Amino acid sequence: MPQTRSFLSVGRAAVVIAAVVAGSFALAAPASAKTSADGGDFAITVGGQTYNPAAGKSLKIDDLAASGTIAVRGRNVGFDINTANLGVYNYTLTGAPDTQRMVTSPTVIFASKVPTLTAAQLAGAKIKQLEVKDDTLTVLFTTSLGKYKIQAKDGAQGGIFQMETEFAAPVEFVHTLGAGVFYFVNSFTGKINFGTGVDAVTQAQSATGYHQMLLGKDSPQVATKTFQSGSVTKWIVQPGGRLGGVLGEDAIELSQGATNCTSKCQAQNQIHGSLPVPPNPVDPTPIG
Repeated sequence: MPQTRSFLSVGRAAVVIAAVVAGSFALAAPASAKTSADGGDFAITVGGQTYNPAAGKSLKIDDLAASGTIAVRGRNVGFDINTANLGVYNYTLTGAPDTQRMVTSPTVIFASKVPTLTAAQLAGAKIKQLEVKDDTLTVLFTTSLGKYKIQAKDGAQGGIFQMETEFAAPVEFVHTLGAGVFYFVNSFTGKINFGTGVDAVTQAQSATGYHQMLLGKDSPQVATKTFQSGSVTKWIVQPGGRLGGVLGEDAIELSQGATNCTSKCQAQNQIHGSLPVPPNPVDPTPIG
């Protein structure tokens, strides 16, 4: 019987994430972004059943009961989804050997990513569709009042996570960083990043791969930040908007950001070609 993956499971070849429903967004990163040199391999445990299709095969399941915790375990990334509030908890980079990796041991980047939904918005929640293939995952929840989608990629960096909301009213999202990770103003870009402040780029290559500086940023679309501290951000996300996460070089490149789009946004938000990438920040300090 299949077992739930640990945060150091063996990986497979990378593929590009596929949309589940028409009008969904591409993950919040340049289309050419490389997330992992060695690929990923998601295994998803729902209601005691683990889903982990064979390499190169996709698995799509409709109408699953939403109860308890959904455990997402990959080669590069792991996290849990609490079906009681649809929040994401303990979003972790495993540190598995990979030339794109930014940590060398399991590191919790986000303690939680939680949408503030009312009891009415959560009523009747179920997993409308679950799709997993190698390093990509899409979970579409429906409730009596709307839809909520999580997309993830099992990569060491790049655009590898986002949450989308489709309710009649805006939804507040609260992001809380893990221990030792903090938000800071990047001295080269003037924008807000998160990381640990430790630059390991100059370290010698280890026997298992390179260790790069841990850098990331929140990637909003049709969303407004309402609070910022060294460890917490709050966002109001409009219907059809999303809140994503970007890690690595993509988090500091000099892009214009996402457009104000809520439907069929893939083409408008892809970046074709390269963008300038400034140096890594030096000795960043937490906000506040």
